[in-house]
Amino acid sequence: MDYTGNWIYLALVVFSFYGLGMLFLKMGLMPWKAYIPVYNFWIYSKALGKPGWWGLLMLVPGVNLMMYGVYGFLTARAFNRTKNADMALAIILPYVFFYTSGRRADLKFSGLEKYNPEPNSFIKNWADPIIFAVIAASVIRGYFIEAFTIPTSSLEKSLMVGDFLFVNKFAYGPKLPQTPFSFPFAHHTMPLTESVPSYMQWLKLPYLRLPGFGTVKNNHIVVFNYPDGDTVAIKHQNTSYYQIVRDLTEQEAQNNPHGTFSTWHHEAWMRVHQDVKTFGPVVGRPVDKRDHYVKRCIAIAGDTLRIKNAEVYINGKLLEKPQNLQHHYFVKSTTDFVTQEWLDQNDIYVTEAFKVSRYIDKRDTLLVMSSLFQNTNNGIPLPLAERKALQTTFNTNDTLVYCLNLTALKAKTVAQDARVAQVVLRTDRKSGFDSRIFPHDTLYPWNNDWFGPLWIPKAGTSIRITRDNFYMYEKILSTYDDGIHQVQLKGNAVLYDGAPLYEYTFKQDYYFMMGDNRHNSADSRCWGFVPYDHVVGSPFFVWASVKYEENNPVSGKSFVKSLFKNEHDGKYRWSRFLCYVENGNLHSVKWPFISCSIALWLFFKWRKKRKKDKT
Repeated sequence: MDYTGNWIYLALVVFSFYGLGMLFLKMGLMPWKAYIPVYNFWIYSKALGKPGWWGLLMLVPGVNLMMYGVYGFLTARAFNRTKNADMALAIILPYVFFYTSGRRADLKFSGLEKYNPEPNSFIKNWADPIIFAVIAASVIRGYFIEAFTIPTSSLEKSLMVGDFLFVNKFAYGPKLPQTPFSFPFAHHTMPLTESVPSYMQWLKLPYLRLPGFGTVKNNHIVVFNYPDGDTVAIKHQNTSYYQIVRDLTEQEAQNNPHGTFSTWHHEAWMRVHQDVKTFGPVVGRPVDKRDHYVKRCIAIAGDTLRIKNAEVYINGKLLEKPQNLQHHYFVKSTTDFVTQEWLDQNDIYVTEAFKVSRYIDKRDTLLVMSSLFQNTNNGIPLPLAERKALQTTFNTNDTLVYCLNLTALKAKTVAQDARVAQVVLRTDRKSGFDSRIFPHDTLYPWNNDWFGPLWIPKAGTSIRITRDNFYMYEKILSTYDDGIHQVQLKGNAVLYDGAPLYEYTFKQDYYFMMGDNRHNSADSRCWGFVPYDHVVGSPFFVWASVKYEENNPVSGKSFVKSLFKNEHDGKYRWSRFLCYVENGNLHSVKWPFISCSIALWLFFKWRKKRKKDKT
């Protein structure tokens, strides 16, 4: 990794300390104090008439960059360099400004008393409060609590699309930002843009995590940086770049069956990187700027995971099922009764629901899928996995078969409907290879419902690396564990930066994450392990929940009108407002929250009245 920017920044900081030492002389302070980090700004803050604890903010990566600008602004005023050009230099390049100010013999320290009261009403009323609100919010957001919105339905019923929640970063220890040069409150893209990055990689900090309250355990719900998000096709940011390349590689194989895998893969890679109109530019993102995902941790470091017929086993024992676990179920009926309104009334929020109306040919190899949300006259081929599962489940012509996403309890309720003949859990066939499933190689005939065994790497543990497990741990060796390395398989030999590799010791713990919405979740079954340095925190409070039109078409059309509608008819899920989260289960604290808010309001009103009466 290139750390040239770090050395340049360090030189600028030392340069600024030299300039600060000359300023200390002009202020009657000992210049040697300017060379002691943090203490120097503690002293400088007091000399400027500001709180000494401001100096402690220089310890906080990212925030210290903003504080340098604040100190530059104050220095310009305290030494009467208030021309526009001087002020711009002071705020943008305070490191240089300290030096140029210290070198000027004509400058004298006049202090900031002349600005009390503040003659500039904009600075007094707006600039100062906004700057320190941004700084305070950056500290809270970066190290304590951050707000997130649930973007996908992988934890539907537990945490739903449209849930606005707070994430506790001290659950597992807050990470220091690795790319501190970034626009406040923007994650990886500038607001109102599609591809403009909100950060600069000119300055890079090593991974460091502060102590937390606990460690990741089985069945914990965890927020983490998406591992496959290290590379992104800008116009398809919600799809794995690597899966796009794999899909195009399969297309190339179909178009050119006499070619080789390396040829197909190269052509696919070229298409993604050259077809900017379709895929947009392809960019790389550092760990802390990758998309945030939230899933349930199924297996922790050192566990052996196996999925048999949709049942999860950890170290040979059946894992306890989450309360809101969902699967796809085939619902067989002789009556066309499932509509979007019926789904909504039965609290079945799905992103996929289709109806199979008949078999097309005598071999039963092709079925017609009709979307429940579109024109049902336009049939398209059913996906292969669904087709095979249906063929092993039903063998009756002219039967309506719906595929719905249901909890086990809801499946029992649907089965009791008089119009329903049969409800069957939809599972993939054993040994049915799925190219979308990790580790994406025919050596491992795994799918969503038959997966493993897979050992989850643990820090400090050594294993033999062979052809048989190469594809399982390739990404760890090449990317996650110890920086970027060239790892390849030549025959039966594994080469690590060109040298044979026989044994490897893992540098950090890894985890396996899955969604409760098991057939509607892009999770570790698709992209593999989640490194510990990607773990962000744990969701602990849902403060609001809103339905979205595309996922719930019969919800209220207006955000304002929905204020006067119930949860079923409007956009707001009132029952999910002001709830704390415990393992994906929500517990309402509305009335305690409202009561405490009213009590605090009354207390401050009483105290204000009391002070007024005394004066």
